[in-house]
Amino acid sequence: MMKRILWLLLPATLAIGLAAGAVGQWKFDLLSHLVRRGETPDHAESESHEHEDEHVVELSAEQIAELGIEVAVASPGPLRRTVSLPGQIAVNADRLAHIVTRVAGVATEVRKTLGDKVVQGEIMAVVESRELADAKAGYLAARQRLDLAQATFAREQSLWDKRISSEQEFLDARQAVAETRIELHAAEQKLHALGLDDEYVRTLPDLPDVLLTRYEIVAPFDATVIARHITIGEALKDDSEVFVIADLSTVWVQLDMHQRDLTYVREGQEAVITVGPGVPEAKGRISYIGPIAADDTRTIPARVVLPNVEGQYRPGLFVTAEILAETASVDVLVPQQAVQSLEGQPCVFVPSEHGFEARFVSVGRSSQGAIEITSGLTAGEAFVRQGVFELKAAIVTAGLGSHAGHGH
Repeated sequence: MMKRILWLLLPATLAIGLAAGAVGQWKFDLLSHLVRRGETPDHAESESHEHEDEHVVELSAEQIAELGIEVAVASPGPLRRTVSLPGQIAVNADRLAHIVTRVAGVATEVRKTLGDKVVQGEIMAVVESRELADAKAGYLAARQRLDLAQATFAREQSLWDKRISSEQEFLDARQAVAETRIELHAAEQKLHALGLDDEYVRTLPDLPDVLLTRYEIVAPFDATVIARHITIGEALKDDSEVFVIADLSTVWVQLDMHQRDLTYVREGQEAVITVGPGVPEAKGRISYIGPIAADDTRTIPARVVLPNVEGQYRPGLFVTAEILAETASVDVLVPQQAVQSLEGQPCVFVPSEHGFEARFVSVGRSSQGAIEITSGLTAGEAFVRQGVFELKAAIVTAGLGSHAGHGH
């Protein structure tokens, strides 16, 4: 016959209170009694002899006061299944820029360094480039040729209208205007390809000649410098990478999913991101799940986008993401700490006439610190929620639980 584990408490006064709330909570005053009033230690001893098949422990008042037992009422509840995924914080690739020089030249100014903030349009470095000077000179020459061709065409048109010049001279002048316009457009597009905007090109004829060789490297958007590969006096090619900048106001959390996780994880689900000591948890949603598994690890990439205005989520840090995959309702749900293992079987402690009885139960699914009881405890019954480990430890100390195992 399965043995019951009873606690025979010393005579004292015990008050059992039911706290307000859906689950209801009893707090036991351990200076009170759970046995009949007027019992004496001798009577308790006789009771223990009547229950030879039961484990009985007698505790002193000091031991009782130290336990701090809390009792709750078993009830139905939601069992939330979560999926835990490892990951790493990464730069938002949509807000990352590798800045290269578009002309060959020599660096004469470097205004930004690693970690500096930049705003859109801000000058980061200056390069002196003969190639750029040639491109600017070609544009200015094309403008002058167009002006001359247009003046010639106007004169030839006037002469043709008066039938003073030949039609061929008029057509040649018109053709020259069309050709020089094409040349000017090509020269302007070359300047745009080198990074010069329309406003700069329009003001180019008014700039002093000394600025013809000046090439300014500017920030394309507000960001932080995360890499620098340029020094003053360095000779640069027309494709040299000089800076890497990133907008760190948002970051990506790159997660690794296994095939089994695909059943539960979907785009749009909320994820709680845990970074480590000193960094607050963050919440985001799964924005992307990769269509292809990695060749080496066979994991599927997933992504969460996090706001990072304060900069506490640094790229490169390892994280853990907890994703709420599903919620199921169960008939009896108790805190996981309320279930212990005695004699190799799960049990809970319930109040009885003489103290607390260890009742063996069957358990089901568990998640987020809660566990399902499938048999042995029904909804509405009281069970020990707090102080369970102390009860079990006292049994072991008394030598009555030699087969007690580890708690779930």
